[in-house]
Amino acid sequence: MTSATAQQLVSFRLGDDQFAVDILVVERVLRFSAPAAVPNLPAWIDGVIEHGGRVVPVIDLRTRFGMPRLAPRAEHRILVLAVGEEWLGVTVDSVHEVLSVAPDEIAPPPPLFRGLNAEYLKGLVRREGLLIIFLDVARVLTSSELLELTSAAASHG
Repeated sequence: MTSATAQQLVSFRLGDDQFAVDILVVERVLRFSAPAAVPNLPAWIDGVIEHGGRVVPVIDLRTRFGMPRLAPRAEHRILVLAVGEEWLGVTVDSVHEVLSVAPDEIAPPPPLFRGLNAEYLKGLVRREGLLIIFLDVARVLTSSELLELTSAAASHG
């Protein structure tokens, strides 16, 4: 595996599941601090934070994926992700490591992938007996949801 062909992924945990996103979309990993609430948004949106001179909407990935919400813990993190020209914060249970993954290590998701909408996935990576779900950050929100969020964040800032 050469470094030119390997893809760098940031791995994190939600519940008992391991997830990863492409390192190129990760702007920053922040310690969790409660986002400011914004009224009239879906329950899976935590609110907004200020980062890098921007007001960044933050979603709770647990509730977005149909998992129960947890009270904030010391190990919780907010990943600030670049989605096109916008930044989006996502709350995760913990961040683990940066993985170097060869393209042939990324398997397509099975057709009947239960528990998580397959449209969110770029694929699955098997590592040391773990199954890591590789998320397509651009698809975690629909374009209309992203527009609604960035508009709400802009009006809040």
